[in-house]
Amino acid sequence: MHRGKMFSRQWLLLSFLLLVLPWPIWAGEPSVSKEILKLGPLIQEALQHNPELVAEQAQVNAMQERIPQSNTLDDPELTFRLWNTPNSLNVTRSDTTIYGLAQQFPFPGTLSQQEHIAKKVMEQAKQRLAGKKREIIATVKVAYYELFYVHQAIEIHHQEAKRLKQFFEVATAKFRVGKGTQVDVLKAQVEQSKWFQHLPILEQQQETARAHLNTILNREPLAPLGLPVAPIDEPSVLSLEHLQNQALQQRPEILESALVVEQFDSTIKLAKLHTYPHLRVEVQRWQNRNVDDGFGGIVSINLPFSFWTKPKYDAGVREAMAHREVAQFKKRTLENQTRFQVQDLVAQIQAKRKILDLYKTTVLPQAKLTLKAAIAGYRTDRNDFLDLIAADRALLTYQLEFVRTGVDWEQVLAKLERVVGTQL
Repeated sequence: MHRGKMFSRQWLLLSFLLLVLPWPIWAGEPSVSKEILKLGPLIQEALQHNPELVAEQAQVNAMQERIPQSNTLDDPELTFRLWNTPNSLNVTRSDTTIYGLAQQFPFPGTLSQQEHIAKKVMEQAKQRLAGKKREIIATVKVAYYELFYVHQAIEIHHQEAKRLKQFFEVATAKFRVGKGTQVDVLKAQVEQSKWFQHLPILEQQQETARAHLNTILNREPLAPLGLPVAPIDEPSVLSLEHLQNQALQQRPEILESALVVEQFDSTIKLAKLHTYPHLRVEVQRWQNRNVDDGFGGIVSINLPFSFWTKPKYDAGVREAMAHREVAQFKKRTLENQTRFQVQDLVAQIQAKRKILDLYKTTVLPQAKLTLKAAIAGYRTDRNDFLDLIAADRALLTYQLEFVRTGVDWEQVLAKLERVVGTQL
């Protein structure tokens, strides 16, 4: 009789506490959009509308227009001369009026070298455009899989909410029949309250990931997006040596650095051509007063090899040679960095691949079995509520780590494609 009264008092106290304590608002099922957000169309949209790419394409067009400017002669000169003009400055009474048309002709090969340099500059702009495309593709992939991770984390959140609700119901049922404790019921509710604090954080991360992806696509940050899906392609075997050679041959930045070296090779040749004289030809028409009119002409050359001007041209050659040396060392540095980046990213991918396999084949199955055994043991009083919570937390941690590792794998692969310069 006394124990019955004591249990009734505990039940009333527990009911009062459950009413007074803040109760977590149960989140509904995750709102799954019917529209599937595919990665391929997003990449194509980014390549068409990303403002950085549009700017790089405009830069290529601008450099293209430099080519016809570089291989043409300077403007001709039209001259008008008055000889023996009288003191009255009456031009109609000048003894001789001379009309001239002059054109300067640079040393042979000068214009072709200027055109060659302009073409190299334009090709560098094309490689920068190609590099920016690879960068945008990698950025889209990284942002897409980050959004995928947040969606998966929210899905796991709702699964965990269901489990915690189940634990609360089991603890309450055991307490009603006198097999459980009031502490277990309160612990179950506390776990629910603690867990639902994570939902606003996940929702904020989801909004941030969506805004980031929309920004890359040149959309409004709050534009709706569908549900990202997991990749279905199995990872291919990555050969370090093959990828390093491929990167050295295809990475746009390395190709651009090689073009810079070629540009300064032509710059050296152009600087040497400036040390040779240029020809200037002028054709004249003479109108004479009181005598017959006639034609005349002037042929002149500059003297770049004079002792007071030659040092200037020699310095120009040395400057061009120094720029070429700088470009060669920058190219070598970029090649060394590329080899290291490929090696580092391949090592990360291989490590994450092993972790994924370990989670898939061992960790997750064992964690699920452990939780299942903990639930059964708690129902039959073979273990306490803390064992149940520990098994549940372990499974939750492993699920999130498994998804995070898979997302990291895809993001590192996207960075590797960016370095190599092609899709793998």
